[in-house]
Amino acid sequence: MDYLHISELNVKGVHGYYEHEWLSPQSFSVSLKVGIDTAKSASLDALTETIDYDTLRGAVETVFAGARSALIETLANAIAETILQNPRALEVQVTIHKLDVWDNGVPGVTITRNRTK
Repeated sequence: MDYLHISELNVKGVHGYYEHEWLSPQSFSVSLKVGIDTAKSASLDALTETIDYDTLRGAVETVFAGARSALIETLANAIAETILQNPRALEVQVTIHKLDVWDNGVPGVTITRNRTK
């Protein structure tokens, strides 16, 4: 399988479990790894035969701008579900890091979802 990548997309959002996390936007870093078959797009050199990176970035931004989620697991799952709506996406791995939580260390989650037939 071939993969498209977006690494360390920085987004802001009002998400978190604790009430203090709802008071102002926090910084998050999102990375994507999307499994697709690039044979046709590579041979034709055609953007129309692949998934545009802007579409992937838009999925992340839309989820983060949406309703508040308590868990980053919920955000990651929503991003994966959105991306898998594209028939070219066969698998997606979403990693989210919460950048503003601790002075030492960065918590996060990575999920992998596959297309269900």
